[in-house]
Formats: sequence, C-alpha cells, structure tokens
Amino acid sequence: MSLSAEEKVEIARRLDAAGVAVVEAGSACTGAGERAAISRVADAGLDARVTSFARGVRRDVDLAVDCGVDGVNLVVPASDRHVEEKLDTSREQVVADTVELVEYAADHGLWVEVLGEDGSRADLGFLEELLGAALEAGADRVCAPDTVGHATPDRTFELCERLSALGPTSVHTHDDLGLATANALAGVAAGADLVHATVTGVGERAGNAALEEVAVALEHGYGVETVETEALYDLGQTVAAATDVSPAPNKAVVGENAFTHESGIHTDGTLKDEAMYEPYPPETVGRTRRLVLGKHAGRAGVAAALAEHGVEVDEEELGEVVARVTELGERGKRVTDADLLTVAEEVQGRERERRVELLDLTAASGSGTPTASVRLDVDGDERVASGTGSGPVDAAIAAVREALGGTAATLDSYHVDAITGGTDAVVTVEVAMSRGDRSVTVAASDADITAASVRAMVDALDRLLADEPAPAPADD
Repeated sequence: MSLSAEEKVEIARRLDAAGVAVVEAGSACTGAGERAAISRVADAGLDARVTSFARGVRRDVDLAVDCGVDGVNLVVPASDRHVEEKLDTSREQVVADTVELVEYAADHGLWVEVLGEDGSRADLGFLEELLGAALEAGADRVCAPDTVGHATPDRTFELCERLSALGPTSVHTHDDLGLATANALAGVAAGADLVHATVTGVGERAGNAALEEVAVALEHGYGVETVETEALYDLGQTVAAATDVSPAPNKAVVGENAFTHESGIHTDGTLKDEAMYEPYPPETVGRTRRLVLGKHAGRAGVAAALAEHGVEVDEEELGEVVARVTELGERGKRVTDADLLTVAEEVQGRERERRVELLDLTAASGSGTPTASVRLDVDGDERVASGTGSGPVDAAIAAVREALGGTAATLDSYHVDAITGGTDAVVTVEVAMSRGDRSVTVAASDADITAASVRAMVDALDRLLADEPAPAPADD
C-alpha cells in the first residue's frame, strides 16, 4: 500500500492528537516522493517525535537528516541468517559498523533507536553484545524485532527481559502466528517501555501489532494508560480510507461487529445491563453499541429496535414481527432498519406514503470529472439536480443532496458486498445514515453499484425525513 503526503500528514496529526509518542513517518531511502512526505510530517508541528526508518548505512542517516526528522529507527542484522547469508559479513563487523553508525547519527543530533533485525531468531549472547554496544555508543534505546512473526510470548518475554537490563527497550512484533498483541504485552511485562504498533495492524504479511488492541489491552487489563482511546475508532477509519484496507468485521476494537449484538440472549442481557456481554463500554474507543436483527433475534431486541424508531406494538404484533424477522434471517438476509419498519407496517396494516423517491438516475465517468444527475419525487414535487465527485457514486450522492437542499443527514457508514460472481455481478450496498438523534440502516441491491448506492441513500433519507416538513430545494 502507498500513502500520499497528504494522507501521511493527516494520519500523523491524528496519531499525535491521540497521544502517540513516536511516529515513524517512512523510510527516507525509498525515493524522492517518500522523502517529501516525511519532510511534511516532520514540519507538521507535532508533539510526537518524528522518525525515519534507516538501514545500517550512512547514506540512509544522511537522507533522514535532510528530511528534518527528530530521529532514526536504525535496523542492523542480528541473526546469523541475516549476518552471514543476507549480508555476507561477520558478527564482529556488524558490531563495529553499528557502533560507528550510532555515533554518526548521534553526532547529527538524532534520537537513535537500534533494532537488531530478526532478533527473535538471534543468538541471545550476540544480541546482548550488539545492542549493548549500541547503547554504549550513544543509542537512546534498542529493540529485537520479531521480524518474521516467529516468536511466542515466552520467547518475547525472555528477549525483552534481557535487553531491558541493558537500557530502554522497545518491542516490535508481527502477527504471522496471530500472537502480535500477546507478544507485545509479554514484552511490556518483561520491561519494554515502548511498543511498535500500526493502526488496525496493517503491515507486512499478516501485519504488525495493532495499536488499538495493545492500547485497550494495556488499559483495560493492566491499568496502563497509553493513548486517548476515544480516538481509536476514527484513527482506524482514517487509515482504512487511505489504504483501502478495511478491518475484518470481527476485528477487535475497530471491527464492524465488535460492539454488535444479534443473539436474543445477548441482546436481552445487554438491554438489562450494558456490561453483561461487553468487556468495556464502546464509548471507550469512540464506538457506539449496535443491536442488529437476524435469525437469532429475540423479542427484547426487536422491541428495542422498534422503540428506537418510535414504533409501538402490542404483544401479539411483536410476536408476528419477531417471526417475520427470524424468517428473513433464516433466508440469509441481514435485516436492516428499513426491513424491520416495513415488516411492522405490514403487521399493523399501516400504509406509509414515501416522502422521497428516486425516479431517474444518470451517471457518467471517464477521463473527465465524474458527474451525475438525479430526478426525485419529494412529497409529489419533482426535483432535478446534478453533482460532481471523485467517482460516479460520490457524484450521484452529491446530486441527491443538492435536490434535497443540502438536507443535514450524515452518512455514517457505507458497505458494499458482491452477492454474485462474474462481470454482471449484483452488489448489495448498505448505508447507515443519521439525522439529529435518529439513525437508520438501509440496503439496496443492483448490478450497478451507483444505482444501488443512490437507492439505499434515498430510502434512508425517506425514513429519516418522516414526520418532518419537506426539505426545500437548493435554490429556495
């Protein structure tokens, strides 16, 4: 994945605002574009220390200095595999080169962290010799990275315990065995006082230790405060948007389902006591709790969901709504708010007049600016509007907002699933939108992602505008 300079600065600012102490802005040796981005982060006025990744060569240090960073994360070989096979050198030469380079970096006013690459597979005696020499030469801290995700918690504990006896020690773990967070915690328990982590765990292969997991585990499990945890969800969203890598729905802390309850037993218990099935409140990490409906929904959950939308049902009606919701869920359908409200209307024999309806949609994209136009029926009044955007979906949504006079509704989430294969695949778009203290989720399916997106958004707005005056056109 590649980040633009603007994206790096935005992420760095958010990390800084969350209280992250050290931000590695990139590797200056990568190229001119990367150096320009690192320089912008270094000039962003952050409270955090800004560093650059550097190999064990003087040129990398010089390039980092030119970028104006505060320090370098200096990586030198530690395991015999890297010393002898990768670099064709000797242990003695690695120690000598490292000492010389640390002194050089320190002489240039840099904060220096020395990482013994592949440290988890290195000989412990040599690792202590190498990193001990680095500290004596002026390094500010050392680290033995679990470069290939090889280590278990007991190995990580041993490494960090031995190194922390020498001086300030960091822990750097990868998730190849699914142990990145566990290993990071083991390192802290052994004396490491700085954790290398990435937002949502993005990184090489299976990724690095996830910042949000480590921060929450330390605070919740051990009472160790690290960052402003309320910022963690927004951080995850920012990185997902920049990298186009969204966390899995079941991802801890920031995954879509982390605070979502469907099971009737869990929903009933959560409604009685919010801590019944959650280790910590979702607000701790900037989240909100969601009760979703499916084949496991119970009466309490359905009644609560209806109450959120101001719908009152008697016991008999509730039983029928629950039965229909269960049936939808058993057919593999995720029951959105719109589905639930439609079921309730049918059970109670109520007819609802639509406030907003999509009559026509045209979208175009290509070498120029994507544009779209929509024709809506708003309380019997036909409205036509156009919009531009970064893509046809964005342009079409802008057109809808224009037709509704910029109606103040927030698009809280947007999710796309392909439900058939091939070039003519049908996609389902699910949106969550809110207006004031009301929110609604709606899904729509179509072979055209733009059409599905606009239909879902229009249906959501139709629900949100119920019982409100008609929105004025944009030119009123």
